[in-house]
Amino acid sequence: MTWNGTEVADLKRKLRTRRRLGRMGLYLSAVAFGVFAAFPFSWALISMFKTSPDLYNKENNPFWFNRPPTLDHLRLLFNDTHYLGFVRNTLVVGLVVTLITLAFALPTAYALARLRFRWGERMGIAIFLVYLIPPTLLFIPMTRVIQFLGLQESLWSLILVYPTITIPISSWLLMGYFKGIPMDIEEQAMVDGYSRLQAIGRVVLPLMYPGIVAVIVFAFTLSAHEFIYSLAFNKSSAMKTISTGVPTELIRGDVFFWQALEASVVLVALPLALVFNAFLDRFIAGFTMGAVKG
Repeated sequence: MTWNGTEVADLKRKLRTRRRLGRMGLYLSAVAFGVFAAFPFSWALISMFKTSPDLYNKENNPFWFNRPPTLDHLRLLFNDTHYLGFVRNTLVVGLVVTLITLAFALPTAYALARLRFRWGERMGIAIFLVYLIPPTLLFIPMTRVIQFLGLQESLWSLILVYPTITIPISSWLLMGYFKGIPMDIEEQAMVDGYSRLQAIGRVVLPLMYPGIVAVIVFAFTLSAHEFIYSLAFNKSSAMKTISTGVPTELIRGDVFFWQALEASVVLVALPLALVFNAFLDRFIAGFTMGAVKG
């Protein structure tokens, strides 16, 4: 079968049109998903500056300001609540819990993944099963433990309890990353004169970057979002984190301070989103980087 010049040109034109339509469909899908994902944040950003008559009037346009915006709800958040204290407590607890989690999960995962001993695999499964126990079954006995140690109304109560949740799943997660790094790299470093600790610190851990970042995100996020233990251990406003402080102080009986609630969400989500986007490229690069070249 032979093709003349006109038929070849028509075929190329159809292929170019098909590629353009496919690319356009991909871009439109991405834009639609972006709008869908950003809608709650955009709604919160607009609502935090709305006056109450503007927000509660069903006839008003919910996506814009029908009355002049106001800063009264931000003043309520900062002046009538301990919001800045909630943020500080959340940062302190999250950072300390993350450091404790890494300090215990890294050596645990390395031992279970690299050092062969009789009960290693069963211990790994047992560690993972510990994470599956619902916190709602443990907060009552944990409260008795905290009372016995005299840590109620203290951030140390959360710093002591949260690692019992974060360490098991972080160890299980890091085991997979250690198993994905060939032993040849570590053994070659030891042949070159490094001790085992030096080989781990200078060769293995840099390749563990995506796993370490995942553990940091998981531990900090859980510490910031956890509600039951934080509510049971700390009743005073000075010791509350964002997860308990915001709802308990901005929901008073049947009165919901919606604009202030939305403002508290935006002020926390915005910097976290910026930090995540700053590390996103390196995080993806860590997943796609090859461990062995050859």
